[in-house]
Amino acid sequence: MDKISILWVDDEIDLLKPQIMFLESQGYDLITVTNGYDAIEELQSDKIVDVVFLDESMPGMTGLDTLAKIREFNTTVPIVMITKNEEENLMEDALGAQITDYLIKPVNPNKILFTLKRIIDEKRLVREKTTSDYQQEFRKIFMDINSNPDFNQWADTYKKIIQWEIKMDAANSSEMVDILSMQKSEANAEFTKYVVKNYLDWIKEEEEDQAPIMSHNLLRKKVFPEIGKSEPVFFLLLDNLRYDQWKIIEPIVSEIFRVEEEDFLYSILPTATQYSRNSIFSGLMPSEIQEYYPDWWKNDNEQGGKNLYEKQLLSEQIRRLMHKEIKFDYTKITNANDGKALNDNILNYMNNDFTVIVYNFIDMLSHARTEMEVLKELAGDETAYRSLTKSWFENSFLWSALQKVAEKNIKLIISTDHGTIRVKQPSKVIGDRETTTNLRYKVGKNLQYDRKDVFDVRNPKEALLPRPNVSSTFIFAKEDKFFLYPNNYNHYNNYYKNTFQHGGISLEEMIIPIIKLKSK
Repeated sequence: MDKISILWVDDEIDLLKPQIMFLESQGYDLITVTNGYDAIEELQSDKIVDVVFLDESMPGMTGLDTLAKIREFNTTVPIVMITKNEEENLMEDALGAQITDYLIKPVNPNKILFTLKRIIDEKRLVREKTTSDYQQEFRKIFMDINSNPDFNQWADTYKKIIQWEIKMDAANSSEMVDILSMQKSEANAEFTKYVVKNYLDWIKEEEEDQAPIMSHNLLRKKVFPEIGKSEPVFFLLLDNLRYDQWKIIEPIVSEIFRVEEEDFLYSILPTATQYSRNSIFSGLMPSEIQEYYPDWWKNDNEQGGKNLYEKQLLSEQIRRLMHKEIKFDYTKITNANDGKALNDNILNYMNNDFTVIVYNFIDMLSHARTEMEVLKELAGDETAYRSLTKSWFENSFLWSALQKVAEKNIKLIISTDHGTIRVKQPSKVIGDRETTTNLRYKVGKNLQYDRKDVFDVRNPKEALLPRPNVSSTFIFAKEDKFFLYPNNYNHYNNYYKNTFQHGGISLEEMIIPIIKLKSK
């Protein structure tokens, strides 16, 4: 193992020789400088520095000045402030500038050693503990996957897998990531078989315990019962929000809201906005929307927007199911100007019984990631995708708006229409010009495809889906497959592989969160 390198910055460095010699005897490598300018030069050189010890009271550029300069170009190196006193305002300034720890002069060698071990070894110990714990959990998850789980148990297993992904992110535990990824792939293979076997029964099932909550009964079962109580209800639909993305932003949301209930629902097929979100707001399956509101439904092969009548569908569902007059509003955010308007006007919605906010950012992010090379670099895998979601949320107009209403007494319900999966395995499909372009599902006549890669519905009415033509068939990609035409096959394989897509069958696309929160 390479030696740990320490940069010690102190204008009286000669007086610290005993401590420096002690650390060197313990196997540490010391670089010493007497001022902040030299410290910055060392950190900007090619030398590896693992920890900085920084004297607070240096003449000229002080320790706090040096700290601020360092943080302009290096936000990650651990910095330990060495100070002669513990003045409250001084330590607040240092902590606000992200010091890792501080020590009081005269510095005791054993205290220095303890601080170093805590800083350097903490990550290693967390990583080792995470790896050890997952090794113990591996077999239990394996048995859960292969014990014929029901829809509730599948949701629990998926949540466990996501929790381990996030733990390994935090611990930087690369040793077990590949094993966890393989276990997740195995889970998706078994989950897909389960969905194929049960899906057509679920969407016709009237018994509450025989099918999961799905898109078309989400509002009826989980949202409408909350309306008309003591506080206004805000329903936030974050388009494309996977369970792992919710868990990443949950700590931020929990700063101002208390989580009362975290539950799940299953998106209908196709797991695509046109189908699942229209289903949520209408309270109907797609073929029923087409039947009852033909002017508000467009098939995939028809021109025009596919989600233009969500407010009207919501109004009709409220009229059918709510037995009293309620004041409600609906707003959709699709760009930065919409987001700013929401932030400016959010308190006006406090006069409503029920407010629906559809926020499209995550959906735009997943599509933009396919189109823009820079986003492919920023969100190359699940870890990066989660990180990008968190960064967006923390700096979004949405978070600013939520902070405003959190000061009032409200009920906030967060959910989504479907998730996404990172696709890896191409599957060839042949269809005519009317066949849809989506990579995870297709609708068309005379489709040719590899049956082992798809769940095919040759009679769309069985799945309560519209039938654009008499011979239309729906096919849904299983696991992490994505559909490609034979033309320019290799080009499009390279272009779309490892992008985030939706429309098919996977844990990530179908098992989605619904969270009830209350202002703290």
